[in-house]
Amino acid sequence: MFAREAGAGPQRTGILLLDGAGWHTESGLHVPDGLRLVYLPPYTPELQPAEHRWQLIDEPIVNQHFNRLAEIQDRIEQRCRDLEAQPDLLRANTLFRWWPQPRRPN
Repeated sequence: MFAREAGAGPQRTGILLLDGAGWHTESGLHVPDGLRLVYLPPYTPELQPAEHRWQLIDEPIVNQHFNRLAEIQDRIEQRCRDLEAQPDLLRANTLFRWWPQPRRPN
């Protein structure tokens, strides 16, 4: 369903980035044409800082059933708009203490 709604196929390739969680793998999994699975190395959250935002973003979709991918997208987009008004909360959940900070002119 994901591949179909994303338009993946012989003429368009989609890449799905996954961490190493056990539920992201299945022996004998059929991956549709045009969809490539790329697994992140273990213990590398800095490669996907958005991973830390899930605890904030997934609140309106947890334990919900959706008939279409577009319904989930709409719900997440609304949650992102709501969080936009809380930049300090977003910053606290995505910046790493060692993350390079922009240089400010003296």
